[in-house]
Amino acid sequence: NTLFYMKPYFYIKKEGVFYMKVFSVFGVSSSGKTTTIENIIKELKRREFSVGIIKEVNSDASVSESGGSNTYDYRDIGSELVATRGCHGTDILFTEKLSVENMLRFFNQDYVVMEGIIDTETPKILCIDETGELPEEIDDTVFAISGIISKIKEYKGIPIINVVDDVKTLVDLIQEKVFEKLPGINCGKCGGDCRQMAADILKGNATRKDCKVTQESVEVYIDNKPMPLIPFVKDIVESVVKGVLSPLKGYKDGDITIKVRKR
Repeated sequence: NTLFYMKPYFYIKKEGVFYMKVFSVFGVSSSGKTTTIENIIKELKRREFSVGIIKEVNSDASVSESGGSNTYDYRDIGSELVATRGCHGTDILFTEKLSVENMLRFFNQDYVVMEGIIDTETPKILCIDETGELPEEIDDTVFAISGIISKIKEYKGIPIINVVDDVKTLVDLIQEKVFEKLPGINCGKCGGDCRQMAADILKGNATRKDCKVTQESVEVYIDNKPMPLIPFVKDIVESVVKGVLSPLKGYKDGDITIKVRKR
């Protein structure tokens, strides 16, 4: 119910519109998630990318009580913004569990790394421990495996990379595989949902441009920042604008620009 819900998770950088690239690192406790994330942050920073962190806390305690010291470690090693999401709150002074989409509206970094979050259509890195036991959550959005186990090189075509010994290879893969964030609204215009679209992009069966929501037949900007519109809303905007203007003298088919200034 607050204004930030309208703030898009893409932004203007230099010239043109850039979407944040978002991926998740997840796995069981003590599987090496923190080590993996810390090494990824350091390497991304070395490559002059800005980085943000969203950390999931699976605890009935308050976020401030259960956030853990690595929340501050992420900040100290170069994350510009660290947000923690718990069962009963989100550590940006909100007393509710926010969706990933709403949390991302606070970020404008090149990459956002999410720790322990799986309820999203973003690409994922799975961390597993020395037992090599794979969780039920593994799906087609997992593009790499890391963590404590690294004795084998791949699992069902998914590369396994030791982040301590070879972080550069893992970050190379992140730069290759992680794409601009999908809207997460599951409009169905592509024939499936956003999770399936993400899996198809990772497999090379689709590209980010295949997302119908970001095929810009209608573009809306608020204070020079683009606002995402689902196809249904775009159709309404287009039909209303053309319907109002078409009877006027001088109207013709072509690009239409309308500016509404704050009074």
